[in-house]
Amino acid sequence: MKIILSSALVLLLSACVSDYSFNSNLDGEAINDYFKAGDVTLFEGDSLPKGHYELKGLVQGESCQADVNGVPASLSEARTEARRAAADKGANGIIIKQCVLMEEAAQGCISRALCVGQAIKMASAD
Repeated sequence: MKIILSSALVLLLSACVSDYSFNSNLDGEAINDYFKAGDVTLFEGDSLPKGHYELKGLVQGESCQADVNGVPASLSEARTEARRAAADKGANGIIIKQCVLMEEAAQGCISRALCVGQAIKMASAD
């Protein structure tokens, strides 16, 4: 009995030492691209950045409902796309100037949301 138990223990421990590799379908760059909008502070309406900032350029974001059964266009998705565009310009903030929701079908969209703003680079709080 002791030999069987010892053999089972050795076999179990040798399985833990094996060279296992983990493969994932997640791409690190895709994850960074998805979350980069979170690094951009959103200013809208009466909310304006405090302190000095540098203008990086105009950016826009769009949300489109492509088919009748698709997810309706949303202003929040359009703002998020504008934040991603601001991050692509090296900005850490965006001042939204205008957002529009269009309910009539046009340009391949059943409904469409657009947001336009200024990408800005604010001084860091270091």
